[in-house]
Amino acid sequence: MSQDKGTSVDLPVGQLASEEDAARFNIEPHLVNLMLHEPFYSHILRRVEKVRSSALPTAGVTVRDGEFTMLYNPRFLAALVSLQVRGLLKHECLHLVFKHCTGRKQDPHILWNWATDLAINSLLPEQELPEGGLRPGQALDLSKIEDPAQLEKWKKVSDLIESFPIGLAAEKYMALLRQDPDVRRTIEEQGDPSGEGGQGGSPGPTDDHGGWGELSDEEQQIAEGKIRQAVNEAVKKCDRTGQWGSISGAARESLRALCNNSVNWKKVLHNFCGRSQRANRSRTLKKINRKYPYIHAGTRRGHSASVVVYIDQSGSVGSDEISMFFGALNQLGRITSFSVFFFDTAVDTKNKIKWRRGQKVDARRTRSGGTCFSAVEKHLKKDGAEFDGHIILTDGQASDPGPSRKRRCWVLLPGCELYFKPHPNDVVVKMDNLPR
Repeated sequence: MSQDKGTSVDLPVGQLASEEDAARFNIEPHLVNLMLHEPFYSHILRRVEKVRSSALPTAGVTVRDGEFTMLYNPRFLAALVSLQVRGLLKHECLHLVFKHCTGRKQDPHILWNWATDLAINSLLPEQELPEGGLRPGQALDLSKIEDPAQLEKWKKVSDLIESFPIGLAAEKYMALLRQDPDVRRTIEEQGDPSGEGGQGGSPGPTDDHGGWGELSDEEQQIAEGKIRQAVNEAVKKCDRTGQWGSISGAARESLRALCNNSVNWKKVLHNFCGRSQRANRSRTLKKINRKYPYIHAGTRRGHSASVVVYIDQSGSVGSDEISMFFGALNQLGRITSFSVFFFDTAVDTKNKIKWRRGQKVDARRTRSGGTCFSAVEKHLKKDGAEFDGHIILTDGQASDPGPSRKRRCWVLLPGCELYFKPHPNDVVVKMDNLPR
């Protein structure tokens, strides 16, 4: 479906609008309706060109000349009620969001078409799906199949899909469809009724998936970068306004994860502390000296974290951000002990915290001036001989303190960046949201 050739194809069996109704069909009111009720989907679809076409039986999204395009057959859409048109628009939008039309085509591609539709339709209300749409946990419509032998084959496919749980990823549905060789053979032999090779009456995806997986590596990267930007903007807008439409809380978290380029900062912190360990050696008669048994005492080695944390409490870091920092440290305190200092233009040595493993500490503020990272490095150089590494929790709004003699980890608030290029010995992580 990389090109719209303008040629007519056989439409799927079912109620279709007349040519007159199709000529009068206008998609714009449905897009306005989507904007009012589903702001996330509307923001994504604003990036997509909508083109009327008889070159495909229903509708579908593709990439043409580096831009996203939704082709739709007006005879198909004009026969749907308004709620179903909204569902179809959301369905095509999710194909873009989950990179189904930009990623590499999986083989067998017909099975992949089914799997992607099963995954997407799990996220949509049943009443919004056009007639015959694939949905996990729901039997297929086999009323159009007249051949008893074919009916028996499709009954097995229908029973399998009816047994599927809701809410799995496309890859999981793909694996489930692959498991039964009879089901796989039936789907592959009959083809995709909405695309090439379809045979009359056989069920399958409602929309068209032709042209998927045909991008070059460069085109794929450009297309996925554009959709990631669109998703990122849509998520931020919906979070800012608090208006997500029908998207569930779990789906919102998944969408946030899709546009989050930061690493798992909790794991990075744990790893940083794990690498900043010092071995404490002591002599003990309870352990045998391997080199001189029963002549010299053995050696006991212990490992203790030698990390210090500096919390930015300058005026640019608000109370909510301070609470977020303490939430992160409460998570860190589950695995290790460490020391904590507050700083702005100077390090507060009077209110040092010895954070014991398993301890929880309430958020507090002792400073509210400017920000100076050099103050941290001076303090570490003067009084930090016992520490092997240090973590700076900050919004990044200060100048470069220069390289550090010890391992350094910058933990930045969501949406913040350092004002300078990190040094080779630095680790930089970005917090994504409140710790859980």
